[in-house]
Amino acid sequence: MILLDENTKAVVQGITGKQGRFHTKEMVEYNTNIVAGTSPGKAGQTVDGVPVYNSIEEIKQKHPEVNASIIFIPAPFVKDAAFEAISQLDLVIIITEHLPIHDSMEIVEYAKQHNTTLIGPNTPGIITPGVGKLGIMPTHIFKKGKVGLVSRSGTLTYEVASQISAAGYGLSTAVGVGGDPVTGESFTNILEKFENDPETEQIVMLGEIGGIAEVKAAKYAQENLTKPIISFIAGVSAPLGKRMGHAGAIIEGTDGTAQNKKELLKSYGVHVADIPSDIVTILNEITE
Repeated sequence: MILLDENTKAVVQGITGKQGRFHTKEMVEYNTNIVAGTSPGKAGQTVDGVPVYNSIEEIKQKHPEVNASIIFIPAPFVKDAAFEAISQLDLVIIITEHLPIHDSMEIVEYAKQHNTTLIGPNTPGIITPGVGKLGIMPTHIFKKGKVGLVSRSGTLTYEVASQISAAGYGLSTAVGVGGDPVTGESFTNILEKFENDPETEQIVMLGEIGGIAEVKAAKYAQENLTKPIISFIAGVSAPLGKRMGHAGAIIEGTDGTAQNKKELLKSYGVHVADIPSDIVTILNEITE
């Protein structure tokens, strides 16, 4: 497992909002260690037994062990919340989508300065089956196992996780890096973490059209990693120049096309699936 383990003690920022309340309940029911939540002006309330404070600074005074945050705050206010979390915690996950891109750039840079692990924005979060989740994913499709999963797409994560679990493999940890053009941790960073994780034996990387993040990660993996990597790239039929789904999924020239990415990934030794269900078939082949 990576990023989210038994030592993760988390804060929910925006805990009294509609999304914050709903997902706090889900995370608590999955035994995630949610210590407290923030909602300025609402200190003293509780949400599903989780105490609410005005700020992370207040929480840290009462609970110095807190080391992670998950943010459910409307996009215009995320930057302030993220800065507050990044300055005091080790792991920050931004679920919110449609952040102003300049805010995202500042948040990512601030996280680098503080050596804080930033996941998102526009991410489904992180789940370590059997330990907990800091995210919005449906937990019943994630079984405990030894496949590490990293993805840009929430929906695709769920589909593939369900297939991997149903086939009997299960997952060590699943991480959504986020679908926006500017995000915190990259595919490369997450692959390296899985490589160093003794509980992960195979890695699945789910990418999509646009950008070259998956290709950079595959090149890095060929030079530095030893564990087998299986990849699927969504968006084979997407037309050039058209934005598809995620803000980051736009092809410019041929660099970001699915076909181009697939060919490059293969050249770097990655096992490439043509359709999501091929991932289990490849897992069967490489684990025999």
